[in-house]
Amino acid sequence: MKKIPYGHQYIDKDEINAVVKVLKSDWITQGPRIKEFEDALCKYTGAKYAVVVSNGTAALHIACLAAGIKKNNEVITSPITFVASANCVLYCGGKVVFADVQEDTVNISPIEIEKRISKKTKAIIPVHFAGHPSDSEEIYYIAKKHNSIVIEDAAHALGAEYKDSKIGSCRYSDMAIFSFHPVKSITTGEGGAILTNRKYLYEKLLMLRNHGITKNSSQLTAHSSELRGAWYYEQQYLGFNYRITDFQCALGISQLKKLDKFIERRREIAQFYDEALSNIDQIELPVERKYVKSAWHLYIIRLKDQPKIEFKRRNIFNYLRKSGIGVQVHYIPVYLHPYYQKLGYRRGICLHAEEFYQRAISIPLHYSMSNKDIQYVIDTIAKAVSKL
Repeated sequence: MKKIPYGHQYIDKDEINAVVKVLKSDWITQGPRIKEFEDALCKYTGAKYAVVVSNGTAALHIACLAAGIKKNNEVITSPITFVASANCVLYCGGKVVFADVQEDTVNISPIEIEKRISKKTKAIIPVHFAGHPSDSEEIYYIAKKHNSIVIEDAAHALGAEYKDSKIGSCRYSDMAIFSFHPVKSITTGEGGAILTNRKYLYEKLLMLRNHGITKNSSQLTAHSSELRGAWYYEQQYLGFNYRITDFQCALGISQLKKLDKFIERRREIAQFYDEALSNIDQIELPVERKYVKSAWHLYIIRLKDQPKIEFKRRNIFNYLRKSGIGVQVHYIPVYLHPYYQKLGYRRGICLHAEEFYQRAISIPLHYSMSNKDIQYVIDTIAKAVSKL
């Protein structure tokens, strides 16, 4: 039986040749492909600066460090996300404050942010859930009113647009992060990036990626060049080894050239689903607001509210899995995980998030899907729901 995963990378001979070329070169890490990939990301998004790193979690971590998040700082984020969006705050000693999500987009609600913001709020990390941009402009002005930093978690949203600007442009944020995991818009295997328009953040991020070290003569504290040889460098922060390799960046450069094609196909698949699944009364479909262009990282159906909803969701989920369809649930609200429960978070703090979790199923959506695959998913969902 053929299996259709919910997400999957697409790699062809272009990517293979690009990686092989680097592997045969003198530089396989810390070489010229790093900056080339960063420049390509800036050109695509419109941001001034990019720093590529080993993965999306690393991107979130050093973005928080660059923002100065530390003990006694609070950071507001969404509970409907992968745990890294919150863990990055804990890594820095800060406290995570969860704000509930909107019922339609499942993005963090500006209204709920306003309720939770305080003098301790250092930053807001809105998550562009499933590739649909959050209300970035409104969130940015809330943050600026309260002297807070905005770090966009755009791990799902490379290729998305908000009010005629690319996600990653940082038009309404101080920094934006991407992930290049294989299920994302493009892949480098593992990998991530932080984009910003602020030079001081860029320079700090470069150091944090590389153990907190700099060789930049304008940043060195030893003022006399007579005291410095060509070997001289300084560690100025407690940074990390979050570097990415040249062969990963070669893969990313090649993938980025195909990004618009990848997004176009994802949008076609979403439209197929919209048209076919709208006829099934028992499920609700995802939305796309008029002023955004979603990257459609995920396509999530929701069972309509009814008795024993979680039991019925489990039955449908299992039926689809047994039929070869790699469905998933995105996500368990972060604060319901045992680790966060031990920190004192309790069920009931974000009711829309919990209600969404009870009803959600992510179905396959990726560039490699054929029309036959799409139709099989549609037909199998219809059969599964008919058994309720």
